[in-house]
Amino acid sequence: METPYLCPSCGTNRSRFHVIEQVAHSVRKDPKTGEIVGSINPDDPLYIPYSGEKVRVQCGVCGLIESEQQFIKAAERNRLM
Repeated sequence: METPYLCPSCGTNRSRFHVIEQVAHSVRKDPKTGEIVGSINPDDPLYIPYSGEKVRVQCGVCGLIESEQQFIKAAERNRLM
């Protein structure tokens, strides 16, 4: 989080961001009602752990939501120019 960001969309924002920390909850739902009926045990043979990003970033100017890496890479590319 101590790495500079630059919005890859608007290209001007370097200081206003929302850091979104994603927390996955493995749940079991009733197929007819959609009601959550319990949690999925990691020992369940059909369980696949969440492998998505832990952090996403939203530009506080234009609203773009992307992976943190996209904001870091945009800042690095801009630094080289």
